[in-house]
Amino acid sequence: MNRFTALAACLWVGAAAAADAAADDPPATALAPRPHVVVVVGAAGSPEYADLFQQWAQRWQAAARQAGADLTVIGLGDAAKVSDREALADCLARMPSPASEPLWLILLGHGTFDGKTARYNLRGPDITPAELADWLKAVDRPIAVLNCTSASAPFLPALSGPRRVVITATRSGFEYNFARLGGFLGEAIQDRSADLDKDDQVSLLEAFLKAAATLREFYAQDGRLMTEHALLDDNGDGLGTPADWFQGLAAVKMAKEGATPDGAAARQWVLLRSPQEERLGPELRARRDALEQQLSALKAEKGKLSEEEYLTRIEPVLVALAELYEQAERDQPPSVSPAQTDRGQPSDRAQP
Repeated sequence: MNRFTALAACLWVGAAAAADAAADDPPATALAPRPHVVVVVGAAGSPEYADLFQQWAQRWQAAARQAGADLTVIGLGDAAKVSDREALADCLARMPSPASEPLWLILLGHGTFDGKTARYNLRGPDITPAELADWLKAVDRPIAVLNCTSASAPFLPALSGPRRVVITATRSGFEYNFARLGGFLGEAIQDRSADLDKDDQVSLLEAFLKAAATLREFYAQDGRLMTEHALLDDNGDGLGTPADWFQGLAAVKMAKEGATPDGAAARQWVLLRSPQEERLGPELRARRDALEQQLSALKAEKGKLSEEEYLTRIEPVLVALAELYEQAERDQPPSVSPAQTDRGQPSDRAQP
């Protein structure tokens, strides 16, 4: 058994032991931090779209409740004195931060682009990429923005940055036809068949790939030319990576300019966590995520390194991961009654 195989075996045993222990333990306590899901439904324009957007929003609402996340819904129901734009700005201004748990911002509806400025269409005043980027500056926590509207691509470079995942339904502002990504993405985030790495949970990357595949099938079966091509950005370069660059969960294509493909961070974003993942807790999870991103970076460089150099550099990362899983196993609290482990009801706040 060579050094790499031995280390991999050690890592696998540590992870398996931690998973087995976690499976028998209770869920997180009521004091545990929670992610916050904000679902925004834009101006429908017609009853047909209004019904469709409501269905899509309900999928995200169901996923958020199942995850025990705090939930805010904007844009459903009768319009109030406060515009939806003001409601969203106020919601983001009041977002608890700093926080380790992420903010998921889901934008459903229509978008427009006049050749210079993209806009997310709301009831009342619209939102531009620059305005949304400004509102998010004060939110000190991981952020995922899923802009599922037509002409949404200009939002990607404006919102891209550290600790962020940005998904747009289109690769250009000129893809202005109705975008269907929002419906398929809301399905995929809850669809266990999207779980490519078989860890009993669906990551944002897996949901993105599943939704994009379903989208391609929809257009093919309907005999239509695809008018939306989704992009995902999670490395902060503002370029985005299309779904067809991935083989499994790995991006196998490279931009001509040599830009780093996306996907490593989005693979770690999970809304509906498995019991094993939940039991790691935010601190160990953050350390694990950082180590896994180091592994991804090393694997991307493997072709440029000698075997000895690659093994020398990957060894401490694998050892650190194995030690982390061993710590997770040691830190498992004693079993308690269900009454003691009730996580409590998440905040479910709807706005007009």
